[in-house]
Amino acid sequence: MKKISKRLFLRSGLAGVGAMATGSLAMDVFAKKMIDMGTENMPHLGGLGKFSKESPYAVATPKGLKCQICPNNCILKEGLESICRTHVVKEGKLYTIAYGNPCSVHTDPIEKKPLFHFLPSSSSFSIATAGCNFACLNCQNWEISQQSPRDTRNVELFPEKVVEEAIKNGCRSIAYTYSEPIAFYEYTFDTARLAKARGIRNLLISNGYINDKPLKDLTKYLDAANINLKSFSEETYAKLNGGSLQPVLNTLKVLKAEGVWLEITNLVVPGWTDDLNMIREMCEWLCTNGFADNPLHFSRFYPLYKLTSLPYTPVETLEKARNIALKTGMHYVYIGNVAGNTAENTYCPSCKKIVVERRGFSILGMNMNQGSCKFCNTRIAGVWG
Repeated sequence: MKKISKRLFLRSGLAGVGAMATGSLAMDVFAKKMIDMGTENMPHLGGLGKFSKESPYAVATPKGLKCQICPNNCILKEGLESICRTHVVKEGKLYTIAYGNPCSVHTDPIEKKPLFHFLPSSSSFSIATAGCNFACLNCQNWEISQQSPRDTRNVELFPEKVVEEAIKNGCRSIAYTYSEPIAFYEYTFDTARLAKARGIRNLLISNGYINDKPLKDLTKYLDAANINLKSFSEETYAKLNGGSLQPVLNTLKVLKAEGVWLEITNLVVPGWTDDLNMIREMCEWLCTNGFADNPLHFSRFYPLYKLTSLPYTPVETLEKARNIALKTGMHYVYIGNVAGNTAENTYCPSCKKIVVERRGFSILGMNMNQGSCKFCNTRIAGVWG
C-alpha cells in the first residue's frame, strides 16, 4: 500500500474528518447543506487563497514580524506558521488563513457552551476553524484544534453569511467555540461586529489566552463568555496546556470590567488539576476579585487525546470541589459531564430552593419572576430576558 503524508491523509477524509469530532458536519440541519470545498479552494503552502485577511495586530522586530494577538507573541519570518497554525507572514505582512473557512458549524443549545445564566433555552449558531494557541494534552477537539485550516475539510462561510444563517436558523446568538476563537480572531471579530448590528448576541467560548488590546477591541461586540480556567498553577498551565495562568486571570478581569456576562469552567483532571487546596485557592481568588456571582462549572474529565491512560474524574472529587467553592463564597456552582447530577440545577443563594431545574442541556422548570427567585425575591445573577 502506498504511503501518504499526514497532511494528505487528513485532507482525504480517511481520518474521519476533524470536524466530525464535534458532530457538526453530520448532525446539524444546516450542516447537511455544507459541501467539501476541496483542496483547490483552500490556502496552499505557496499562497494564501481567498480565506485569508491581513491582521492588524503585528509589529516588525529585528527577528521577524511579531503577532500581538495572544501571549505566545509569535515572531514569524516569511512562510512560517504561528503556534496556533492560523497566522503566516507573506511579503512582510501578517495574515490569518482562518477566515470564512470553518470546519465545524452547528446549532447548539446555549446550555452546551456551557452558559447557564444567559438566555436559557435559546439556540446558538456555533462555528470554529482549525487551530488553537494552546496544546492541551486532554483536548476533546484535538482533531481540529491541533491542525491548520490547510489540513481540515472546510466550508465557505464568510461573516455576512454566518449572521444570515444564524437568523435563518432562529438563533439568538453566535458562539465562537469548539477549537479556540482567539486563533481565528479576525474571523470572530468581523462576524461579531456584523452580528451586533443585527441584534444577534456574541458568545466567546475560550481559553482566555489573549493580549489586552485585542481583547478590549473585541469586548465592544461581545455579550457573554465562558472562559476555561484550566488550573490555578503556572506550572500546570505550562505542562498540561502549553500556556500560562496570569494572562487568563487578566482576561477574566477585563471581561467583567467591560460588562460582558461571564461564566467560568474548570476541568478537573485526575493527577493534574484535582488538588483540592489549589481549587480552594482558585475560588478564593475569584471571590476576592468580585466573581462570586459568576457561575463556576466544574467539569468531569474524560480520557482523551494524550491522556487516555487516566481515569474519569470521580464524581466524589467534583462534589468536593463544588462544596469548597460554595463554602468559599461562590454563589452558583455546577457539575458538568455527569448526567442527572443535581448540581446541574440553579439554586437561589438565599433560600436554597431550585430556581432553574435542568437535565443535561434541557430546562425542566424555572421558578423565577423577571430574573428573581419567585420564593424569596432574591435577584439571580445573569441575563434572563
